[in-house]
Amino acid sequence: MAKASHPLSETDSRIAAAMLASPRASWRTVGRVLDISERTVVRRAAPLFHDRTLRATAVRNPVWFPDLIPLALRIRCRPHQISAIAATLARRPDTVWVDILGGGDEICTILFLDGPDARNSLLLRDLPATPAVQSWTSHLLLRVFPAAFDWSGGLLTEVELTSLRTELPAPAARPSLQPLDHALITTLVEDGRASYADLARRADTTALTARRRLETLVGNQVVRLATEVDLARLGIRTEALLWITVAPGGLEETGRRLSRHSQVRFASATTGSANLLVAVAAADLNALYHFLSDTIGALPHVSTIEVTPILSGVKRTGLVRPGSL
Repeated sequence: MAKASHPLSETDSRIAAAMLASPRASWRTVGRVLDISERTVVRRAAPLFHDRTLRATAVRNPVWFPDLIPLALRIRCRPHQISAIAATLARRPDTVWVDILGGGDEICTILFLDGPDARNSLLLRDLPATPAVQSWTSHLLLRVFPAAFDWSGGLLTEVELTSLRTELPAPAARPSLQPLDHALITTLVEDGRASYADLARRADTTALTARRRLETLVGNQVVRLATEVDLARLGIRTEALLWITVAPGGLEETGRRLSRHSQVRFASATTGSANLLVAVAAADLNALYHFLSDTIGALPHVSTIEVTPILSGVKRTGLVRPGSL
């Protein structure tokens, strides 16, 4: 399990929130938006990235990679072996998220599996052959609602968020990916804030071309840039996954509305008995209660909801959390 960590200062927390909302924002932009000097941003932010308090990466959008199968698994395990199972899952390169849930006997993991063979090997061979695994259910991610991607933990105002949003080229009519795009994506997964010079070197192109192609990749949502941080260091101590059943005609509206909420980190339509998976981050249990009562309770198309608290986040956005293994 991850060790307890100390909260960041208010300034560091707001800089971290800006990085969550806009992972490649320049230090100058962050300073302007937060009304602090660029020098202060550099002095505060650079150590946070250096010691991996902040971790920048990128995630492929399965819509653009038809061989990828986005799958959420709920795995019931023997409690005394759950940490070992979570660690094994986190070491897989195709796991995006690994969370230990509820009473300490369940794991939720999101995987981007490379085709039917990888899916079948996991579901029909690997999981059945693992004695510590008692049962599991699988849920395909049908649509991820992107509004939650500039999530800032509620630490930034809407005006600040708007100022951080980068104007990118209008999405093209599904342009074909070039070989250099795949090289850029590989580099961004390793370091979402890699310089244009580094991107150009890895893709064997110029910095200007690397910048243009990156803007195209992000503008067309081929990849999602992301910054990860231990949320407890931002004062967020309660996380939960919500498995929500929504009337089919209201699924799109409900998913979009929830994805825009300041406490929602992730929202996706799924297969299974519940058809909407939502990850919520709240300051405390009282804040989670009010989210369930006031926000979920006001949605007209919701019929049932299951709330599973997150005990420990082992891997997020493809990155193993420091100290979690």
